[in-house]
Amino acid sequence: MSAVAATAPRPAGDAPATAAADWAVSCRNLQVRFFTERRAITALQGLSLDVAVGEFLTLLGPSGCGKSTFLRVVADLIQPNSGEIRVFGAQPEAARLQRDIGFVFQDPALLPWRNALQNVELPLQVAVGRARRAKATPRELLELVGLKGSEQAYPHELSGGMRQRVSIARALASDPKILLMDEPFGALDEITRDRLNEELRRVWRELGITVLFVTHSIHEAAYLGQRVLMMAANPGRVRAVVPVTLPAGRTLASRESSEFVALTSELRRLLETC
Repeated sequence: MSAVAATAPRPAGDAPATAAADWAVSCRNLQVRFFTERRAITALQGLSLDVAVGEFLTLLGPSGCGKSTFLRVVADLIQPNSGEIRVFGAQPEAARLQRDIGFVFQDPALLPWRNALQNVELPLQVAVGRARRAKATPRELLELVGLKGSEQAYPHELSGGMRQRVSIARALASDPKILLMDEPFGALDEITRDRLNEELRRVWRELGITVLFVTHSIHEAAYLGQRVLMMAANPGRVRAVVPVTLPAGRTLASRESSEFVALTSELRRLLETC
């Protein structure tokens, strides 16, 4: 897949309308290698991609294809061995120091001795003088993710889905420009996962931030994304970038449409050849 093919397209469905020069993430020929005592492992090879500001990009591919590694490069948690990457036109380190990046993992990792509100407040407290406060307060962020009335509940009093909502609100507390999500709903039951998919799209549309979302679910990737980045393994690389032309106001019922079925069938075919 060439760098041109991986560039954000003109609007289709609810695809981003951002000008071609305004990239949230832009990388060229990215390579990441890990070394063990026995061998070198190429996690990413020749990855070139542009992600538009405000875009919702889902990442799909087999285990070991470098999806999570790519998120960690964007977040400045891993340094690439070669290639170039820019986050909002700057090095990932600059974006991290400016707190432009929020990260949500599969494990909510909430502090058990702090209630929901206190967990959301944490990023602002540990970065006093450096944190850029969100347009919404921690209490308003909990309401945004559907947890109004649960501010005083402790993690053990919340369901798995509710804990993940707190985690999302916490990631938004310092007003990031980009939200990186690494299989955040992977451990949840199907009904809860569907509900959070709807909530996440609503939050994304309200805030207008860029989202990079890793998943192993074909249906989740197709439902959430404006484009789906399909990655192949050994080494991790771009297999295809598939535009999603479903309506902007899609609902879970949209998954029963012929267009959605055709899209997921295409993604499955690509996944089987990765």
